[in-house]
Order: sequence, then C-alpha cells, then structure tokens
Amino acid sequence: MRLSRLFEEIPHTTQLPDLEVESLTADSRQVEPGTLFVCVKGAKFDGHTVAGEALAQGAVAVVVERDLGLEKQILVENSRLVYSLLCGSFFGHPASKLKLVGVTGTNGKTTSTYLIKHILEQAGKRVGLIGTIHNEIDDMTLPAKNTTPDPIQLHAMLARMVEAGCEYVVMEVSSHALDQYRVAGCTFAAAIFTNLTQDHLDYHGTMENYYLAKRKLFDISQRAVINYDDPYGRRLLEECPCPALSFSVESDNADYTARNLKYAVSGSSFAFLGNSIIERVKIPMPGKFSVSNAMGAAVCCLALEIPLSAVIEGLNSCPGVTGRFEVIPTQTDFTVIRDYAHSPDGIEKILAAVAELHPKRVMTLFGCAGCRDRTKRPKMGHIAASGSDFVILTSDNPREEDPMQIIEDTLPGIQECGTPYQVISDRYDAIKWALEHAQPEDIVLLLGKGHEDYQVLDYGTIYFDEKVIVQQILAGEPKPEKRPIIK
Repeated sequence: MRLSRLFEEIPHTTQLPDLEVESLTADSRQVEPGTLFVCVKGAKFDGHTVAGEALAQGAVAVVVERDLGLEKQILVENSRLVYSLLCGSFFGHPASKLKLVGVTGTNGKTTSTYLIKHILEQAGKRVGLIGTIHNEIDDMTLPAKNTTPDPIQLHAMLARMVEAGCEYVVMEVSSHALDQYRVAGCTFAAAIFTNLTQDHLDYHGTMENYYLAKRKLFDISQRAVINYDDPYGRRLLEECPCPALSFSVESDNADYTARNLKYAVSGSSFAFLGNSIIERVKIPMPGKFSVSNAMGAAVCCLALEIPLSAVIEGLNSCPGVTGRFEVIPTQTDFTVIRDYAHSPDGIEKILAAVAELHPKRVMTLFGCAGCRDRTKRPKMGHIAASGSDFVILTSDNPREEDPMQIIEDTLPGIQECGTPYQVISDRYDAIKWALEHAQPEDIVLLLGKGHEDYQVLDYGTIYFDEKVIVQQILAGEPKPEKRPIIK
C-alpha cells in the first residue's frame, strides 16, 4: 500500500515521497525491508530509541512523536493513536464493514460476549468473537493472547471476519486496550458496561483512572447498555455520551429488570421484565451475577433490534461458558466447580452464588497472581475466608515473583476471619489435597484459572488444565514428574 494512501485521513506534519509500504509494526523486532515502523513509548521500552536502527534494517519510514532529526520520519501528535488508525487503513478499514458489539467491565465480559454471540447466531446472524478465552471467526477458533488484541492483529482479524461473511463481531474491550487506543478508529453499534471493582490498579493507579479508561468505550459507541446495580454504572448513565438502556437484578428503576430469581447447581431461572415485556428465562449458569450477565446480553441484543422472541430463545438455549462457574464432571458425592474469579469482587460474587445453593461446606482453593496489584491480596484472602468453611491457599500465576511471598501477602486477610485454612504452594498438590479432604455434599471451588490451561511460573509457562487434573487425580493417576513448558 502506498504511504500517501495509508495517511489519507491521518494528520501528520511531514511530507514524504509516495513510498510502498509492505508491512506495518510497532514492534522493532519485526522490522524488515518495506516495513513502516511506528515508534510507541511503552512502560518499559520506547520505540523512539531504535528508530535509527529500524531505518538501517530497511524500514520505509518511521512514525514519531518527536523530531529525531531522521531523514525518513513522519511526525505525529500521538503515535500510539496513529498506529491503530494506520492498522485500520492498512487492512481497508474492516471495522466499518461490521457491526461491532463491545463489552467492558471488571467481571462478566467473557460470559456476556458468549451469550450475545449465541443469541445473534440463533437469530440467524454470522458472528465473530474476540475475547479472553479465544477468538472465533464464524465457526473457526483461533487462540487469544490478550483480551483485546494489538491493533495490527485486531484489524487483521476483522478483515478475515469480513472475508468470512460475518455481519457482527462481539468483543471484550479491556481498560488497557481503551487506554492504549487499541480500538481507535472503531465505532461500536452497541456496548455493555458490566461493573467496575478493584483490579488493574498496578496499571491505572486509581479507581478514577480505571473508570475513565472504561468510559472511553462509550465515546465511540452508538448505543450503551449499562448495569444499573453497579455504582459506576449509575454514574455512567448520567455521563454517557450516547443513548443508553439500563438493566438490573435488584432495582425497578432500570429499563429492564430480572425478577423471581431461582438457583440450582444446574443453572438459574428468572423473569425478564421491561417495556411491557414479561418472559421466562433459564440459563445453565448459577448465581445472581450470571443472571446480570444474561440481562445485559439480552438488552444489548434488543438494542441491536434483534426480535424479542429470538433473544429469549437464544438465552434459553445457550450452553455454559468454559471456566465460568463450570461444574467439572466427577463420580463423587461432592461437587467441583472451576471459575476464573481472580479479583476481590469476582470471588465475592462466586461465593454468594455458591451460598445460594446451600452446600454442606464450601472449600475454596485460590491464589493471587504474581507481578500484579499487591493491595488486593489480603482483600481476596478476607473475602475467600469470609464466604468459605475452609480455604486452601495456593499459587495462581506467580510469574517471576516468589510464590511464598504472594502467599504471605494474602494470609493476613484469611487469618483475621478465623476460618480454617491450609497453605500448599504447589497448585497440583493443593487440588489433590482438596479432593482428598472433600466430604459428601461439599462444593470444592477452584478459583483463578477458569478456562486457562496453563500456569505461568518463573521458568516458563507450563500446561495446567484443572479440569483434566481433577479427573486424573480422581482416577488415581500419578502426578506428572515434569509438566511441559508450552511457551
């Protein structure tokens, strides 16, 4: 693609010959002859420091935020923003050919996107999905690295979805992605706000910054669907720059409300009320938070003008979501559930949902992530201990951090509750201990990993699928001597 065409609608202050651009990147390791290199300043590395080297490696030009005195530089005000716009231009603006549906919030993004995709497909639409577990182009599944991909990956995927005949794309939109302009240049037909609770403060610093990052999605959306039960949701309703609908499982003040909620291990049922509507819904996911996610998905699809009958039929026929309040099949007299909950609010909601099932005991196994917000560790410990009869404290993804230090940071929250607990740093051993000590009618909760089939340790990422591990332990298989490093 010609350089002039790439920059056709992008402000810049430097005139360059009309060169041919064969590839585009903000990663200096991917520069090769014919590449346009965009210099982006990150938390640990500034691409401007290697702009000269990129040109020496054959880059057509470099896009910069400040004058580096280089012959082939294109000066822009915000290179991170421009990178996203360039990616859209490079692939022929695929986002403009699709109806984008975004979901943002601390918890509930993955479940909400899966529910929306299922409803749209049941209504006869061809749908792509971009999210935490994986990406889907119609019926083809692709691996996911980040909740919201890098701009070049995002627009490449959107282009493939256009080619596949997709009409809609449902995507999780993280606060990091919004703060880093990864979806700049995209317009969303509808966007959902699920909730906002403490998470990612190691990146955003304050809850206010976290909220403001999430709010950016609604500056580029045509319609908003907002959780009235969340305090930040009520604030967003007042500040929302686009038309908004609200949903609730607690208040009649919302546009749409869930009533007569009933829960079982097999799922939840409720009445969907709003705008002269009364419909019965049953979903295979227990808990009030699951009903909230279903409400948001339903209202979003109504906002997209999907017929009510198709929306209700879609909800009633939806399958469960991998790693989200997922009951692991066992031949035991106790129940094992795995979930991705890895924040104070996430754990609290899971435990509240489990309490509604009235088990004999709740045994909660969890750990806190390494190299992430340390302030939430004792809070997670306190919440886990408050809602459980027994806690097994173990490792999550310790990364480069000492697992025992993470445990030491978490323990005070557990100890102040007086709940019995066991510390087992090795997660496999912790799961084995929990299964061996579970009693009839107990619920064993495995929290933090959910859909993840890996664990990130200081020496690499190993294969670690808790669903498989539970079944192997119960079958009496020995612990593997060494788990393969997958990346």
